[in-house]
Amino acid sequence: MTWKRRLTSDPIPKLRGSKNRALRYFTSRDLLSEEPGSVKELWELPQTKRLLGLQRENGAWTYHGRQRHIRSPEDYNQIETFRILRELVEKYGLDKNHPAFAKAAEFMFSHQTDEGDFRGIAGNQHLPYYSGAIMELLVKGGYAADRRIARGFNWLLSVRQDDGGWAIPLRTVGLKFSPEIFRSGTVEANRAKPSSQLVTGMVLRAFAAHPSYRRSRDAYAAGELLANRFFKPDAYPDRRAPSFWTSFSFPFWFTDLLSALDSLSQIGLNPSHPPVAQALEWFSSRQQKTGLWRLRLRMMAREKEPDSWITLAISRVFKRFYG
Repeated sequence: MTWKRRLTSDPIPKLRGSKNRALRYFTSRDLLSEEPGSVKELWELPQTKRLLGLQRENGAWTYHGRQRHIRSPEDYNQIETFRILRELVEKYGLDKNHPAFAKAAEFMFSHQTDEGDFRGIAGNQHLPYYSGAIMELLVKGGYAADRRIARGFNWLLSVRQDDGGWAIPLRTVGLKFSPEIFRSGTVEANRAKPSSQLVTGMVLRAFAAHPSYRRSRDAYAAGELLANRFFKPDAYPDRRAPSFWTSFSFPFWFTDLLSALDSLSQIGLNPSHPPVAQALEWFSSRQQKTGLWRLRLRMMAREKEPDSWITLAISRVFKRFYG
């Protein structure tokens, strides 16, 4: 396993020794190329059933957070459904063969416009980054060949900035998120403005997940653009600070160094590409002697064994790049 030679310590013993069945399953499948059994075993875990038990009849999950006055309940439920699907897909391997996932997928598709984007989280406004992130989960869940996914990719390719990446349209014309903007007419982007690494990274996850689009010239070019932004501030106010590159979550939500490398390792960038090599060195130099990584984490406060999940994600990246 040449990829482990790039690391300070072997992460496999810690991951295989986890009490978490899902962690052990993905370690065996993705890092050791073993046959760990059917992924449906993970669908019967208590953690999976707890999440599934909260699903509504229409396929959504209900948002219970604060500030519900900013969006409609339906739009907030899109965010919550996205949040739960991340867990179900990335940690328990759910796909459209499970009726709950199929119902959730149809709920998401019900918010796809004729243009191809998934709309509503910001009212009438285009959000390429959430369209990309939602499509990533749907592709991983077995909808790669669905015509609605093809329509989504066509839309994403049609709304790129001139530099080949993506941005939030309202930000490119100097507008802020607000309830009034959500209810106003759809804002078109100023394509001459620079792209955002936050947005480009989340969109690229859809391309990276898809067996065909991941090898497209458009994806590769956007991947190079993203890599050249590593450790730099974003062009727009949302998660502008360079420190967001090194603040992590799993399952992925916003763009960080790990989620970006995860996409680039599937899109085809070479690990010797200077920004990629620098990012990989950043991780390898921070591994603990135990084999795990202990990094700055966000949105994982309730997670058991958060360092192990991050370690699994980092190890996948190194294995893809180095074999």
